Amino acid sequence: MTASSSVQLHIMVEPQQGATYEQLRALAVHAESLGFAGFFSSDHYLMMGGTDPGPGPLDTWTTLAGLARDTKRLRLGSLITPVTFRRPGPLAVSVAQVDAMSGGRVDFSLGAGWFPIEHWAYGIPFPPTPERFDMLEEQLAVIFGLWRTPDGEHFSFSGRHYTVESSPALPKPAQRPNPPLIIGGQGHKRTPRIAAEWADEFNLPFAPLETFVDRCSRVRAACDAIGRDTTTMRFSAALALCVGADEGEFTRRAGNICREPDEIRVNGAAGLPHEAVARIQAYVAEGAQRIYLQVLDVTDLDHLSLVADQVMPALQGN
Repeated sequence: MTASSSVQLHIMVEPQQGATYEQLRALAVHAESLGFAGFFSSDHYLMMGGTDPGPGPLDTWTTLAGLARDTKRLRLGSLITPVTFRRPGPLAVSVAQVDAMSGGRVDFSLGAGWFPIEHWAYGIPFPPTPERFDMLEEQLAVIFGLWRTPDGEHFSFSGRHYTVESSPALPKPAQRPNPPLIIGGQGHKRTPRIAAEWADEFNLPFAPLETFVDRCSRVRAACDAIGRDTTTMRFSAALALCVGADEGEFTRRAGNICREPDEIRVNGAAGLPHEAVARIQAYVAEGAQRIYLQVLDVTDLDHLSLVADQVMPALQGN
């Protein structure tokens, strides 16, 4: 696999780990001023590990609505909205509205979900995995059916999990007929097939390079199986970000996000700037066109400044 002509760097945050909207807003505005291409949020209601912090959690699509008005250029989206959290009709309305509020800057994502205890904590049913994948396929049919219904016409759908009767299919997103769709995950069979059938982008988060190569090859094979041109699929990866101008700064930042320096150096875009560049370049060489950089300390604006100054320029033209 040869490197693409360019790679987009997006910031990705995990507000369920503890954040306010104002903190995210400040980070997003700063990221935009530095030239990052997008700002994405996880979609979770419970912290992973440790004691749940205040004041969160933040609702992802409410947060993105605010950022749609508080930024001007960044692509905005979630990684990744679970089908279990929201019904497809209201979700289609929310995403279309945020897309309109942003002037057409939303990238939409949808997945089967995976974190059972956050469902139990907020009274959300968590069906078995095969059923959630069935829900995913039906939700895609409903949401995109609503968005793609011609103006003035109505949309209906009858499925096992969802039934839509003569919907006016409004509002429409600013991006017609629909925002780009991201499908991601580690699945071996259904995920690649669903991505090939529906997605504009396949994303693999926080996986070793060899796993990224394998899952992308499965998506390409699924595209081939249905006669889709694989060049119409964008591939992306998410990596934890932790960079320091020197060893002391790197170690301090790793400690601030409760990660061991040696561990995150192996598993993330981490270490000194040249190490983060090399890590990102390895994924780009295997076909990644976007990299989502997971920022866990949302108050450390200087971290983004360092990356923009010493990492981003080295990736230009790659």
